[in-house]
Amino acid sequence: MSFDSNKFFFTRLQYESGDWEVDQRMPVNVLNSLIEYTTLKVDTNENIVSLSSEDLFRCPFCYLSGHKLVEFTAQERENFEKYINNGGFVFVDDCNHDIDGLFAKSFESQMERIFGATALKKIPNTHPLYSIFFKFDGPPTTSQELNGWGDDIVHDYLKAIEVNNRIGVLYSNKDYGCEWDYDFRNKRFYRIDNTRFSVNIIMYALTS
Repeated sequence: MSFDSNKFFFTRLQYESGDWEVDQRMPVNVLNSLIEYTTLKVDTNENIVSLSSEDLFRCPFCYLSGHKLVEFTAQERENFEKYINNGGFVFVDDCNHDIDGLFAKSFESQMERIFGATALKKIPNTHPLYSIFFKFDGPPTTSQELNGWGDDIVHDYLKAIEVNNRIGVLYSNKDYGCEWDYDFRNKRFYRIDNTRFSVNIIMYALTS
């Protein structure tokens, strides 16, 4: 796999269990927002990297999502732990937007197995994540929550695993992937661009 280290590239993590290849238009939409709002040099192609691959350690930002069971292999667990402990960043988004769903329960179980039972914690709405680029009062609500899918709850927090006072794993039950899964040319129909929060996430990953 070829990476241009002079440009930001969006990496989707492929894992052996579950359905990792969800929300396929989302990365292009997010990359368009980075081009529109920031001065970052951006690779406009999504990169797909196996969690068990050494290529992972060349990626400054990774995205992991799905609806189904998350059960990492031994190599996937080893790489995930090493990547996070060495300054990597993974944004994990539950496509079920359900705190009691299969993805949520199984992913949180994996995090407990790797990092311990208390590692994954709610982050306050005053966290720098919410003001590093655009200003938010907390995690933006998604239409997925408002439409009553999943657990029919609007989640007013995100969770994270921090290493050395920096987020390494940002975890959402809000289904941002589905919220941002549309052709970027359709943004003109939105009164407020709902992908702006993705810019905050990526800028935090790159600069914190």
